[in-house]
Amino acid sequence: MVFRTLYRLTGSREHLEDLAQEVFLRLYRALPSFRGESLVSTYLYRITVNVAQNEWKRRKRTDRPLVSISEETSAWEDRLEHPDRNAEEQMEEQEFRLRVEEQLQELSQIERTVLVLYHQEESSYEQIAAALGMPIGTIRTHLHRGRKKLRERLQAVQAEERRTACPTNR
Repeated sequence: MVFRTLYRLTGSREHLEDLAQEVFLRLYRALPSFRGESLVSTYLYRITVNVAQNEWKRRKRTDRPLVSISEETSAWEDRLEHPDRNAEEQMEEQEFRLRVEEQLQELSQIERTVLVLYHQEESSYEQIAAALGMPIGTIRTHLHRGRKKLRERLQAVQAEERRTACPTNR
């Protein structure tokens, strides 16, 4: 969960192991003061989001690009492919996933965080609200806005691809 969430939030595999190590070190150091008012998983999500936010800030300071998503897919995703789909369908799905990941990186930090936690980590509104320290209504608003922006961006990318793929002769 930590690796997956960090990758989705930062869009980079470059320092993923170091970031995950930082998450677990923070959790280890914080456990003595953990009051048990929430689940440990909620606490872990909050730490993971904090580490990702620190990484965003570090990248801004060093003027490094935030997005470094490439066409690589992880080995576990390849192994999970359904054997009945043909190669073209698999390739289209992989390209779509890549477009989604690229456009996800273009959203604001909070929208990206809420979308990742809700859709990819399957956290509830309550869990996300507790992890981020925000009211549930605010989480719903960010989720709605993030979905809308992501949908619009994906539609724009698809329209651009269709336009460049089928140029009209004049």
